[in-house]
Amino acid sequence: MKKFLLLTVWVGLICLPAFAQKDENKRIQNSGQVMTEILNIPDDIPSDVLNKAECVIVLPSVKKFAIGFGGSYGRGVMTCRSGKNFTGPWGAPAMMALEGGSFGLQLGGQATDFVLLVMNPRGADAILSSKVKLGGDVSAAAGPKGRAASAATDVSMRSEILSYSRARGLFAGISLAGSTLRPDNDGNARLYGKGVTAKDIVLKGGYHPPASASLLLNTLNKKSPKNESGK
Repeated sequence: MKKFLLLTVWVGLICLPAFAQKDENKRIQNSGQVMTEILNIPDDIPSDVLNKAECVIVLPSVKKFAIGFGGSYGRGVMTCRSGKNFTGPWGAPAMMALEGGSFGLQLGGQATDFVLLVMNPRGADAILSSKVKLGGDVSAAAGPKGRAASAATDVSMRSEILSYSRARGLFAGISLAGSTLRPDNDGNARLYGKGVTAKDIVLKGGYHPPASASLLLNTLNKKSPKNESGK
């Protein structure tokens, strides 16, 4: 019996990375689905705002873990335009995690999808380097929405992160100030190899996107093929 239990544990440990990698690929697939659906909403993220973003972070199905406290936790992906100055096509996604403070979820306890636009290189570097507090370490604000909205608003010009949410079909800009965002480097290592960090994937480049990223990257490259942040 003891030998059987030891064998079961050993097999479980051997199989764990394979199951974990499937989880990462599922996360990427879900992120692609969320991004595609949100960009097809009539009153969606304005194209002139998206076109000025250096990176996009998608966090599907963020859930509350303590209803009374209001804390939330979610995992997603971050993809940036490739190249030294973020001028190339959207690149391989890095795994990210959101750990929430008081923002809660705007319609109660259901899961909420979040999309965060990273508007400048400083914001991207900060997020890829370590755990950051939104509204503290990096400036964050609810993103403008609607096709007629202009990217040249005061909030867009000042904020490093513009955030959006979708819950029960309701799409809106929402502030995530007070929550924290960090690279999920355990997930990155499982997906790309031991020791590979989010910063390696996004800023150093050279990592081939997994097949699960095709919907996410194809959608972004179709909707926003060119970085217009220099305009």
